[in-house]
Amino acid sequence: MTQTPTPLHWKVVIDAADPHAQADFWAAALHYEAEDNSALVELLLEQGALPAAATVDFHGRPAFRDLIAVRHPDDPYDKERGTGLGRRLLFQRVPEAKTVKNRLHLDLHPGPDRREAEVERLTALGASVLRRVSEPAGAWVVMTDPEGNEFCVA
Repeated sequence: MTQTPTPLHWKVVIDAADPHAQADFWAAALHYEAEDNSALVELLLEQGALPAAATVDFHGRPAFRDLIAVRHPDDPYDKERGTGLGRRLLFQRVPEAKTVKNRLHLDLHPGPDRREAEVERLTALGASVLRRVSEPAGAWVVMTDPEGNEFCVA
């Protein structure tokens, strides 16, 4: 009897100069929540497994300095660690700046009747319009987040 493989859990990891600012932007853009890993951070600090220099204050609570994720608010999460178990984006600090076009990007789908309002909302959050595309296959707006990562609003 063959057994159906269990689907893999995954997340999208995005390199960032300022992961916490990116988390704030994308949480607002997607109506997601920044993960609260403060209980885990505090435990690791108490055990001496994490140096204080590896933490920052994020909205009044301790957080990892070099990474933070945002998750869909309706998805399950590990309450002890604050880590999402569903749809999530993880932002990790890297020393180098973005220099080339993304090989992977997010497409946001508010629908054609809400596209322009969504572009305005995202622009107010810190995104920029890169270009508007109208082709026989469809129309969308190519935007960049505050660190220059491309994404589309269809």
